[in-house]
Amino acid sequence: MAEFRKILIANRGEIAIRVMRAANEMGKSTVAIFAEEDKLSLHRFKADEAYKIGEGLGPVASYLNIKEIISVAEKAEVDAIHPGYGLLSEKPEFAKECSLAGIKFIGPTAESMEKLGNKANARKIAEKAGVPVIPASNILPDNPEELVKIAKNIGFPLMLKASWGGGGRGMRLINNIEEVEKNILEGKREAENAFGNSESFLERYIKNARHVEVQILGDKGGNIYHLWERDCSIQRRNQKVIERAPAPYLNDKQRDVVCEMATAICKQVRYECAGTVEFLMDINTNEFFFIEVNPRIQVEHTITEEITGIDIVRAQIMLSEGSNLNDAIGKRNQSEIVCNGHAIQCLSLIHI
Repeated sequence: MAEFRKILIANRGEIAIRVMRAANEMGKSTVAIFAEEDKLSLHRFKADEAYKIGEGLGPVASYLNIKEIISVAEKAEVDAIHPGYGLLSEKPEFAKECSLAGIKFIGPTAESMEKLGNKANARKIAEKAGVPVIPASNILPDNPEELVKIAKNIGFPLMLKASWGGGGRGMRLINNIEEVEKNILEGKREAENAFGNSESFLERYIKNARHVEVQILGDKGGNIYHLWERDCSIQRRNQKVIERAPAPYLNDKQRDVVCEMATAICKQVRYECAGTVEFLMDINTNEFFFIEVNPRIQVEHTITEEITGIDIVRAQIMLSEGSNLNDAIGKRNQSEIVCNGHAIQCLSLIHI
């Protein structure tokens, strides 16, 4: 197992600082990248080295330039790149380019991202694992008449979802036939702008539901552990606002069921590193339905760390170096990962 000596963080802000903290505690050097707009940002000065990127590009586009980021990584002679969350973290092509350059990507394999990062394909994997999914369409065509036909077959209300990416981008609630064409067009346009891909699908909307997500870690040997669940039902414009760990309304049996579902899905693709499997829980029936897999670390990982005592970013680094799960988290088996207390995170202010 070759330990990383130097890590580049292909991100900015809070998550860049978080990764640097873990790397520093492990005795590793860090490299930051920054756009012109971030030249005074803390992550630039906390790193051992920092390089300006994105000359002539906007503040977001600068961090999406794979070629330039790889070039900086090679110049700085780093061993690995941590993508953080958002930006390039769910781009399989970024992981592939890292591999071609002989640089480790701290995250799941490009193959896993391709299989699970696409929500429509992830649904098929969930079904193969025996996990219930919400009735939904395949990738939507452009023909308006076909769209109406598909919507009618599933039944209203519906939720439009982008096949790639997250953060609520491209989502639209569709209550009736009159809203089909307009809302799908708007949602696909937003998805294209956010992810560079307008692929979308329709899913039946469960009106009375709770949103539950399970934190997952996997190693190269195919071992998968869960770090229990979080509740993220309080949302604004499809963006998570308040997260709680564990979900306070689940009993022990329900908690075991949803965590076992999450591990079953990830075992289908021999998932590596950190990820989150999301579910909807129908309040009326208490049934769980698979939504999607986020093949990256999430903003909310910190509250899972609080209730388990496991440093998820440190584990990511060790797993990418080749450690097994037991060594990466300091636990001998799943049963040793216990949930202690409760933690809550407020992600933004709600203006009423």
